[in-house]
Amino acid sequence: MPDATALVHSAARDGFTREARTYGRGRPDYPPALAGWLTGALGLGPGRRVADVGAGTGKFTRLLIATGAQALAIEPVAAMRDEAARLPGVEVRDAPAQALPVADAALDAIVCAQAFHWFAQAAVLDEFARALRPGGALGLVWNVRDESVDWVARITRLITPYEGDAPRFHKGDWRRPFPHPAFSALVESAFPYEHVGPPQQVIIDRFMSVSFIAAQPEAERDRVRAALERLVATHPQLRGQDTVRFPYRTLAFHCRRSGG
Repeated sequence: MPDATALVHSAARDGFTREARTYGRGRPDYPPALAGWLTGALGLGPGRRVADVGAGTGKFTRLLIATGAQALAIEPVAAMRDEAARLPGVEVRDAPAQALPVADAALDAIVCAQAFHWFAQAAVLDEFARALRPGGALGLVWNVRDESVDWVARITRLITPYEGDAPRFHKGDWRRPFPHPAFSALVESAFPYEHVGPPQQVIIDRFMSVSFIAAQPEAERDRVRAALERLVATHPQLRGQDTVRFPYRTLAFHCRRSGG
């Protein structure tokens, strides 16, 4: 098995190691309607085995457990994995997406939530195909910010200069391995969602936990934090608010392993 961390992009390895707990606090959850997608489109339920690849702190793994399926959380960054290990009833393993720690055809489903863009390669889909039974499901999920809202767009403009070569959903590179001969065509579903909570959690913690922000030197992180705090303190839709509603659109894609 290859060294897991050697296959992780430096922004993810360094940023998520530094801000694992902030990630757990600040990242949005997922819309309740996604539960039906998991049991319907992906066929999860009791007696099924599913791997959450790039599981992070286990935020999405909780939804998999709720279906009654047996959940395996796979995460190569130790600080994130330690957070996921707090979840009851889930096995947590240290491994990269390129080498899943399961036997051939051992899984009924694989899910990547906020993660597939980090390892979107044809070789990874080959590995997923090996691990899935024929007819097994692959699900890819992202919470996408609604940048039609002015203050959300301002946050995007603030953080984008720090991206560098970090993979991002909006860059679209995650689509390059598709179509893949082992999988059916991707089917897209969309769900509206709002992350509701205090500005410190929903805005400050959320964006300080972004991988390429968290990986910056301390002085640069301080500048980003100060800019976010100014936005919260001065924007007319945010100023003086104890609770904010951060708008997202949750995009979910699924396909099936051929041969089922």
